Amino acid sequence: MPIKLDDTDKRILRELQQDGRLQNVELAARVGLSPSPCLRRVRLLEQAGVISRYVAVVDQTRVGLPLSLFARVWLTAQDTDTIDRFIAAMKQLPEIVECYIMLGESDALLRVVVADLDSYRRFQSAHLTLHNGIQNVKTDVPSETVKQTFALPLR
Repeated sequence: MPIKLDDTDKRILRELQQDGRLQNVELAARVGLSPSPCLRRVRLLEQAGVISRYVAVVDQTRVGLPLSLFARVWLTAQDTDTIDRFIAAMKQLPEIVECYIMLGESDALLRVVVADLDSYRRFQSAHLTLHNGIQNVKTDVPSETVKQTFALPLR
């Protein structure tokens, strides 16, 4: 169930989405509050689960993982056991940075991050297999990243 956010909550969230390391005093100044009420609001947003965690966004190219590939996956079956086995396996693979169960043509969509195509080929043949409930995989290679953001459009 969505949490009711007022304009100040949204301003706080927009600022933190841009820089999660903002000190409370700076955040308060940017959103027009004094530090104590600002900190109280941030804590309430955390407790309500609106802010689920803080992370560092790492440049994948600078750490030697420049290639993102999108794999469309078809499972061997649609039953609960197959889907649960697939989900458990995907959660264990650090190369998979996003995994979605889909409604539509394919059963799942993965974003896989690797160093190069040879690394992906090895990854695919080792992990995107019948053993993990996967019948078929079709991989799409993007030619250019036009936009990538982690900020939600809070209006």
